[in-house]
Amino acid sequence: MTSKFKRFTFCAIVFFMAVNTAVLAKPKWQVLFDGKSTDAWRGFRRESFPSKCWVIENGSLKTIAGCDEADRVDLVTKSKYQNFELEFEWRVAPGSNSGVIYLVSEDADQTWKTGPEMQVLDDEKHADGKNPKTSAGSVFDLIAPTDKTLRPVGQYNQARILITNNRVEHWLNGKRILEYNLDSDMFKSLVTQSKFKDYPHFARNKDGYVALQHHGDEVWYRNIRIRALP
Repeated sequence: MTSKFKRFTFCAIVFFMAVNTAVLAKPKWQVLFDGKSTDAWRGFRRESFPSKCWVIENGSLKTIAGCDEADRVDLVTKSKYQNFELEFEWRVAPGSNSGVIYLVSEDADQTWKTGPEMQVLDDEKHADGKNPKTSAGSVFDLIAPTDKTLRPVGQYNQARILITNNRVEHWLNGKRILEYNLDSDMFKSLVTQSKFKDYPHFARNKDGYVALQHHGDEVWYRNIRIRALP
């Protein structure tokens, strides 16, 4: 075996090992909803799934509008997450409102009092759509999305939330529509100028649950998956 061939073989082995290590180290997706099972979810501040106000319909998790308020709670994941990538699809009925809330704790009586929210909304027919900071894709009441493409009501939107070391990104239909840092002076200043200033646990958690909001309207979520990041 020539020295040139030996060097080639050695380089090939090193390359193969590096690629293999990278593949093995890549975080795996955890399916939170596959269209059939609700095992990854429970009601906020409850042990069980609130089946009187959330149902599975044609492969989606759907809210029941008009259900008894005593049973109307947000869904939360059974596990907590810190750095993660979350992907999901959503659609709303005309005029409907919901949201995906992250880094949620149960230290307050509502999920939105502890976790920032990616707004889910019919921008055209809901009043919140008139304000960019409360429109679909926003960090609710804090940061407006930019350059977003929102699909017509009745169609599913693809969404993504990425959190790495306090840096947060919101994506909608393939575009990054906003980013911010939970520890930044800018974000803290926005909080102090909003209604969230009255909630001491808001955006303070390093990890927390992911929540799907039941706002009393009809909304559908599907293809929900998450992966923990280093």
